[in-house]
Amino acid sequence: MKISATALALASLTGLCYSFTTTNTGSLKIRPASSTAILSATVEEAATYADPSRYLSDHPKNNVPPHIAALVGRGLHTRPDHPIGIIRAKIQEYFASLPNEYIVYDAEDPIVTTTQCFDDLRIAPDHPGRSPSDTYYLDDSTLLRTHTSAHQSEHLRSGVDCFLCAGDVYRRDEIDSSHYPAFHQLEAVKLFPKEDMAGADGLSGEDWENSAECKVIADDLKKTLEGLMDHLFGETEKKWSEDYFPFTTPSYELEIKYEGEWLEVLGCGVVHEEVLEMADRADRRGWAFGLGLERLAMILFEIPDIRLFWSDDDRFHSQFKEGQITKFKSYSKYPPVLKDIAFWIPEGFEENDFFELGRGIAGDLVERMELIDEFTNPKKGKTSKCYRITYRSMDRSLTNEEIDALQDELRERVLDLGVEVR
Repeated sequence: MKISATALALASLTGLCYSFTTTNTGSLKIRPASSTAILSATVEEAATYADPSRYLSDHPKNNVPPHIAALVGRGLHTRPDHPIGIIRAKIQEYFASLPNEYIVYDAEDPIVTTTQCFDDLRIAPDHPGRSPSDTYYLDDSTLLRTHTSAHQSEHLRSGVDCFLCAGDVYRRDEIDSSHYPAFHQLEAVKLFPKEDMAGADGLSGEDWENSAECKVIADDLKKTLEGLMDHLFGETEKKWSEDYFPFTTPSYELEIKYEGEWLEVLGCGVVHEEVLEMADRADRRGWAFGLGLERLAMILFEIPDIRLFWSDDDRFHSQFKEGQITKFKSYSKYPPVLKDIAFWIPEGFEENDFFELGRGIAGDLVERMELIDEFTNPKKGKTSKCYRITYRSMDRSLTNEEIDALQDELRERVLDLGVEVR
């Protein structure tokens, strides 16, 4: 049974959680996954996500800048005629055609705890992903989620066996055409019936990983995801390789061959026993996967710059319609303005802090920040780095005067990172 994009959009636009089932006649039945009272509260809570004041404070550990707070709550993944929303709806459509009933969550609060985002997923205390140079913290124990997996344990703990979870996530990162500090993910989890796993009762570690039951789960996962790729891209060649994630074992990476090139599309695996145990589901086994919606949308719609997804320009949005994948037609290519900056770096210098500073000063006028030269002076024992900054607007020509002003501000404020400008 296929669910129309219209039906999916109606469900997601409410900002609620729904499960999709079919009646005896094969027609679509959409029912809320929880009570009316709870759903009403969810709508009210979702409406508050777009309030920047939720994320900005004078707490000493708060490192959320205003330009990031302004992005939260835009809900691109729930817009039926936005490329991100179109891809999400197609993925949900595919899962609605499978035998299991998957509950859909797409209005989760982007503020999560360190326990949800890291501890419940076996992400070590010293993992670099926990660093303030990688993650936006509101205070010592709460942050903007870095992945939708931050909600996995709470949904497992609630007793749900199969679900999809989509939403916006936030990470400090490099600046180029394929990286942006806010993006969207979709993940899925499926637990298997106890009776199907009875032969592996009491097994753990390598004994579990080498069991026939673990292989059943891995095979089902691969079959499900190969079907998803065919649903999105048409029948295509696929390649699996082993990978590592702290929350799944064994873990895999899937690549597809698309227009003659091999593309990494997602990571996945069998849910780690300890993750299930911490979610009070130690008696169950299952799989999980996660993927980036921008990654798929950039490929399928041939969108060259990730900043475009956040544009308000009608020349972008008018090209897309609900349920349709159409190739993006570039409406302008304004010339770039290039500026270089070089400085001696202190011990412990973090590139992401510099990138975040540039983004905070120039916003989406920054197209790319790249290291073009690095050397160490043996006499001074200092290291110098030189970065080239590409400024380009998506909708107008930039003047040297306005970029000079931005570059001057960057040269002044970069001193706060302890560097010595050359």
